[in-house]
Amino acid sequence: MELGIHLVTFTDQDTDAIGPTLARAGAAAEAAGVATVSLMDHYFQMDNVAPAEDPMLEGYTTLGFLAGHTSTVRLQLLVTGVSYRQPGLLAKIVATLDVLSGGRGGLGIGAAWYEREHRGLGVPFPPVAERFERLEETLQVCLQMWDPADTGAYDGRHYHLAETLCSPAPLSQPHPPVLIGGGGERKTLRLVAQYADACNLFAASPGEIAHKLDVLRGHCADVGRDEAEIRKTILYAGPTLAAGDTDAFLADMTGYAGLGISEVVVMPPTGRADGWIEQVCGPVVPRLAEM
Repeated sequence: MELGIHLVTFTDQDTDAIGPTLARAGAAAEAAGVATVSLMDHYFQMDNVAPAEDPMLEGYTTLGFLAGHTSTVRLQLLVTGVSYRQPGLLAKIVATLDVLSGGRGGLGIGAAWYEREHRGLGVPFPPVAERFERLEETLQVCLQMWDPADTGAYDGRHYHLAETLCSPAPLSQPHPPVLIGGGGERKTLRLVAQYADACNLFAASPGEIAHKLDVLRGHCADVGRDEAEIRKTILYAGPTLAAGDTDAFLADMTGYAGLGISEVVVMPPTGRADGWIEQVCGPVVPRLAEM
């Protein structure tokens, strides 16, 4: 099992220290053997966990910054809100990240949910059914944009592109890996089966994850997809690692590893993440790799 670091807070420091702190966090992640560094796709801090006024960085700009300060970790958002960017522009943004990072960019994507943020910034917030329709079309557009042999039109219900030209093409082959976040059994996991290289599920319990993976297998069977092709990852929000209790964290991970989870993503409890990554995550990585 691999470890991913999900950066979700930029507090505990002055604004002019955020950039240097992020650079150190990227260096610490690589030194620790972390596989992936991700950020949220938000413009306000999530008001269900912290004040919306807390510092928040635009995700793809920040990934580009981290690309210039790292050399091995994979880079993606966890996850892009489908409503924030037109799909042709999103495909170009991810392709640029992939090229400039030497093939380390990925597309993590979901149906979006933070209504306050949309309303606050004047971004349309369609009903959930429409957001899922747009999510599927966005996946189709991105995959077509990343295929140099297909630069023709795309004509969907919500999106219409006269050309799907994307040059330079991504370095990742056959394309930047696509991860879909969420565990919705009727729509989200069906889209995973049809389009994704990876899924990300909330680590509620091994039993819940086992159920979600059973649902995913059913969708894969329906579309003729080999379920083993899909990387299974989890987002872990338990208190053990945040408190520095690595033994309890590793005990928790044993059950997930047995289900075939290949990466667990954890969140630093502080905006000054570099020290926590070095001191807490560094010793965990080799032990996780043995699972």
